[in-house]
Order: sequence, then C-alpha cells, then structure tokens
Amino acid sequence: MRGLLALAPAVIITFSQSHAPEVGLMVFGAWAILSGLVVGALTMRFMADRGIRSPFVITAVATVAAGLLAVTVPGGLPFFLYLVSVWAAVTGFVELYAGLRGRARTPASRDWIAAGAFTALLAIVFLLLPPDSVTAVGLLGGYLVILGVYLVIGGFSLKWAAAPDAAASGTEQHS
Repeated sequence: MRGLLALAPAVIITFSQSHAPEVGLMVFGAWAILSGLVVGALTMRFMADRGIRSPFVITAVATVAAGLLAVTVPGGLPFFLYLVSVWAAVTGFVELYAGLRGRARTPASRDWIAAGAFTALLAIVFLLLPPDSVTAVGLLGGYLVILGVYLVIGGFSLKWAAAPDAAASGTEQHS
C-alpha cells in the first residue's frame, strides 16, 4: 500500500510543468497526510508486535505532522528544503531502526531497512542540495518513484514467498 501511495505523487511531480517550491509543498503535504494516516491505521490494525509497531506509529505521526505543515504554512524553497530534510531524517532513521530491530522477527524488515536508508539518504541530499526548486522538487519525485517501485516489488515478493509456504502447510494438513 505504501508503494502505491508513493507512486501517485511521483507521477504528479513528473508530469507537472511547474517545479516551484509551492507545488512541491502541496504534493508532499497531500501525500504525507494520506500516507501517514494509511500507514498509521494499517500499523495499528495489523502489526501485533509492539516493539515494531511503535516506530511505525512514530513515523506515521511525524509524516502527518509534516504534511499538515506543508499544506498550511506558507513557505518557499528554504521551508520546503528544511521540512523535507527534517521529516526524512526523523522517519528514515526510525524506519531503519525498526528494520534492524525486526530482522529476526519478520522478512519485511529488509524492506524497512532499505526504505529507511532511502529516506535517510533523501535527508542528507536535501541538506547538501544547493537551493534550486526544480532540482529539489524533482529529487522528491525521484525519491518517491524509487521508494514506490521498491516497496511494490517488496510487497509482491513477500506475498509470493509466503504463498508456497501456505500451500505446503495446507498440503501437509490434508495428508
């Protein structure tokens, strides 16, 4: 679900003629609010392990807060760069932590480690980026494409890996 949610704003940024910071803030804000709410709700509903659930609740809250700031606070390029870099640093490192913590508990942890690393790298790039709105908004779109494609592939890989196990366990029960 997260992967699909990331691909929608990536398409909007890619095909938008304007890469003004206001466009970046609106697209980032709308995506962050929706993504944070969906991830938070799905985490609370389906993730039973409290040790792994807590970091994802933190990232969901931070993502919704960043999204609300993006769509409500009037700001230009410095605000856009600052907001995205702070959000990416917080959520990237928290997700990286969750992935490292969950290595022995779930096969999804490798995807969390990669997504956390991508997001933390985005924070570093936005901190080092020369202030140029076209580059900044374009890099946000590029990040969302990479994250979206990676998470969609990771989701299908986990589903397909579990399918033979479920079929094998179902066969054993009928034998």
